Amino acid sequence: MSASNKLIIFDTTLRDGEQSPGASMTKDEKIRIARQLERLKVDVIEAGFAAASQGDFESIQAIAGIIKDATVCSLSRANDRDIARAAEALAPAERKRIHTFIATSPLHMEKKLRMTPDQVFEQAKQAVRFARNFTDDVEFSPEDGSRSDVDFLCRVIEAVIAEGATTINFADTVGYGVPELYGTMLRTLRERIPNSDKAVWSVHCHNDLGMAVANSLAGVMIGGARQIECTINGLGERAGNTALEEVVMAIKTRRDYFNFDLGIDISQIVATSRLVSQITGFAVQPNKAVVGANAFAHASGIHQDGVLKARDTYEIMRAEDVGWAANKIVLGKLSGRNAFKQRLEELGISLESEAEVNAAFARFKELADRKSEIFDEDIMALVADEAQSQGNEYYQFVSLSQQSETGEKPRANVVFSIDGKESRCAGEGNGPVDAIVNAIESKTASGAELLLFSVNAITTGTQSQGEVTMRLSKAGRIVNGVGADLDIVVASAKAYLSALNKLHSKTEKLNPQL
Repeated sequence: MSASNKLIIFDTTLRDGEQSPGASMTKDEKIRIARQLERLKVDVIEAGFAAASQGDFESIQAIAGIIKDATVCSLSRANDRDIARAAEALAPAERKRIHTFIATSPLHMEKKLRMTPDQVFEQAKQAVRFARNFTDDVEFSPEDGSRSDVDFLCRVIEAVIAEGATTINFADTVGYGVPELYGTMLRTLRERIPNSDKAVWSVHCHNDLGMAVANSLAGVMIGGARQIECTINGLGERAGNTALEEVVMAIKTRRDYFNFDLGIDISQIVATSRLVSQITGFAVQPNKAVVGANAFAHASGIHQDGVLKARDTYEIMRAEDVGWAANKIVLGKLSGRNAFKQRLEELGISLESEAEVNAAFARFKELADRKSEIFDEDIMALVADEAQSQGNEYYQFVSLSQQSETGEKPRANVVFSIDGKESRCAGEGNGPVDAIVNAIESKTASGAELLLFSVNAITTGTQSQGEVTMRLSKAGRIVNGVGADLDIVVASAKAYLSALNKLHSKTEKLNPQL
């Protein structure tokens, strides 16, 4: 691929995507996603914001030590402390990038930073200069760039490129951009800045008006950008970010128009989408482009007839090309440990010890006795559930029994451990799930508010495991808990305890806007 014809895909699921309310991930979960992003062959993985918390720092450091084929990046504000922290976390990486940013719009400079334009200008220069002490790969972003003054942007960007910034990211932080205007503004910057050719230009668009993908593509076609920042499933705060699967498949499908090369292995798209959804608890809407359950479904009789005669009458992409063909029966109760272990490797799941493999295999055999057909999604949910049970969480599910019949108030008895000590409780409710929550609360007294209760079938058929997401809020913190089981009532108890564990961790972190 020629440099001018190659588009760089910069994935920020682990940083910007995690800023979705409740989407916080553990270090092990981030490592699983990073490994899958490497299988997807993204060019840059923004692994987090090292200065946000100790947990973020350790996650970036771990990812930097295992990722070999992609550049690992950490975000930092434009100050020495953040940059030094990012550099320390990235130290193990074979290829590393420091991504520093500062707001440049009049509104942000006055109301948020309380800095003058001259102060912002100097701080941006100093940040890039300091970052270059640690790596030659430095990215700079003018936060809220799309609402910034063009003259001031030209002044700042010319200066940071002179200081050694190798990537300039034009951020549409609040999703204000309109494709033609956004692309034209980017082109104007590149034309007016004398040293603009010394850096790769990037686009980072939010979806507040539903135009993130369109703005990103306009930034490429009109503005001349050669890097797109995006997330799996469009995950991100507020309305989310540019969806990787959409922008990639737009470029692949309409190569006649875009004529760019990508290094992405599109056969890994669906697997990556499912993993991110399962870990974060954010279900993919059925009509979501490329990765939604209905993306390749045809209900209309006319459409069905056309597809049967010639697929390209109504399908512009092949489902199997993006990984839908991977939804197949892979194992059963007669499958052995080696076959199970091999399938874990094929799914990109790495367990650290033989003891963990044995524990996961035991749970697989237990599931296979209850469910005749085991799908990839079942295995992914099983491993995630096993990781939670082995994670030394403060609350751990043990067992439950519940009674529900017409005309009677549902009751539940729940057994779970609190800091390693077994606890038994009972509760009543308007339904079995309400009874379980009331039972658990009778012991934990968390006082959390339940914001979301969602049930999704992991696979097809009545034997499918149910995956439950519960979103809790307390004292301004919002967390998601996820649980899976053939019995959705059991899955609900697991999900509630999972969310309580995240609240109990009391992890505090900064979430920068970009």
